[in-house]
Amino acid sequence: MDFDYSPKVAALQARVAAFMAEHVYPNEAAILAEIADGDRWQPTQGMEALKEKARAAGLWNLFLPESEHGAGLTNLEYAPLCEIMGRSPFAPEAFNCSAPDTGNMEVLVRYGTEAQRKQWLAPLLDGKIRSAFAMTEIEVASSDATNIETRIRREGDEYVITGRKWWTSGALDPRCRIMIVMGKSAPDHPERHKQQSMILVPLPHPGVTVKRVLPVFGFDDAPHGHAEVVFDNVRVPADNMLLGEGRGFEIAQGRLGPGRIHHCMRLIGLAERALERMCRRAQTRIAFGKPVAEQTVTQERIAESRILIEQARLLTLKAADMMDKHGNKTARAEIAMIKVAAPNMACRVIDWAIQAFGGAGVTDDYGLAYAYATARMLRLADGPDEVHRNQIARIEMKRYQGPESLTGGSASVLPADGIAELRRKPVWIA
Repeated sequence: MDFDYSPKVAALQARVAAFMAEHVYPNEAAILAEIADGDRWQPTQGMEALKEKARAAGLWNLFLPESEHGAGLTNLEYAPLCEIMGRSPFAPEAFNCSAPDTGNMEVLVRYGTEAQRKQWLAPLLDGKIRSAFAMTEIEVASSDATNIETRIRREGDEYVITGRKWWTSGALDPRCRIMIVMGKSAPDHPERHKQQSMILVPLPHPGVTVKRVLPVFGFDDAPHGHAEVVFDNVRVPADNMLLGEGRGFEIAQGRLGPGRIHHCMRLIGLAERALERMCRRAQTRIAFGKPVAEQTVTQERIAESRILIEQARLLTLKAADMMDKHGNKTARAEIAMIKVAAPNMACRVIDWAIQAFGGAGVTDDYGLAYAYATARMLRLADGPDEVHRNQIARIEMKRYQGPESLTGGSASVLPADGIAELRRKPVWIA
């Protein structure tokens, strides 16, 4: 792959970075204060002002690849822009590039009907509404999505939805007007991955109850939030079904691939900012007669942080390149690898930054506690580490199945009795 960014991407990098420096960073404290003052679950004027500025600057919907609705960037081209946005918790929404809206918009672009796109995609692209994605369930191990129990039952010209979801990000936002719900429409289908469907549920809607907000290590992410949601005989038109019954997993794979890599791109930016703060702090704090930056343990952590960030960035770019050239399915191993590597990297780097700040690191003053909570949550969101590691291992093991794997090439290079001998005892072959 070519690691040089095109003039188009380099120009966008400069524009996004300049926007962050001029508008986002200086307004972070003001937006936080506005959220804390009054009703936390109402949109802030500060964020709405940032959105208008970003739209006017032409920095809007940059995430959509190969689409007339966005900037037409590939995953590889979007990666450095998404990384810059990830440096601030507010930036992605300011550019209309925040989850779960990005994933939901991609679903509607790829799998929605013309009527569905007109009704829901258009206002999402305009930033007039927000959305939610309801997949995870409280009563089953949702790391195995075939466990999902929410029922989607056909009754005439309607579907009836019954179930209980949680970690439904965005459902608490008063601007949330559409939710994509995954549930079982054919629980007795012999193929487990064809039992599920995805369907559109407008909000507010009879039978849909947001039960509670779910904080992450005490952070409620207002006014966005993560919710537990109950669906009590929720009736929606049959036309709200996405793509067709039994195709929920197909949609999920198309949605979660880009969603996972976007999280990783943002985490690299988050880690970069944590490292920057660690370095600045270590240079200005004196302990035991010299700056913390001169303590060997701090230098080791700074060096290791740079190594980890660069490794994660390169793997993310490789995964993005694979997705662009060969599709999400072919790139599934790379997507799984980066989904494990990036959150673990960010947790490590942010944790070291917290140590460098001492007691200040665990307060809200420097954003490190929230950054750590975000990174730690992403070791679970969109599939836990264990699921991705299992997938990586299965893909890797397939490379060594069959006689040809014993020689690293064709089995014809050894006679049959030679292959039998190799199977009897381990032998290293160059």
